[in-house]
Amino acid sequence: MMEWVNLTAALFMALAMALMLARLFAGPSLYDRVLAANSFGTKTVLLLLIFSLLTGRSDGVDIALLYALINFIATVAILKFFRYRSLEIALAQMSLRRAIGGGEDE
Repeated sequence: MMEWVNLTAALFMALAMALMLARLFAGPSLYDRVLAANSFGTKTVLLLLIFSLLTGRSDGVDIALLYALINFIATVAILKFFRYRSLEIALAQMSLRRAIGGGEDE
């Protein structure tokens, strides 16, 4: 009985992932696309967890956690890159702002 529940959950998760891919390609703005990519990554983590339950292997949980961390770091890096057009400019601007403003960030 539990195998059917897990299989049904995996099928619904695959359907949700297909909908996120459609949103990724049809998103009107960059932030909609990044949000869809992040949601797709989160659903991939859940699918990996369901798959590890179906196969009975516990090392799938470790892989899913690693993928979740990579997904989070990649989302932050993509958003930072599209905001500043570089991954290093934010630190340079912050130190320049501190030098001009007397060390306080407001």
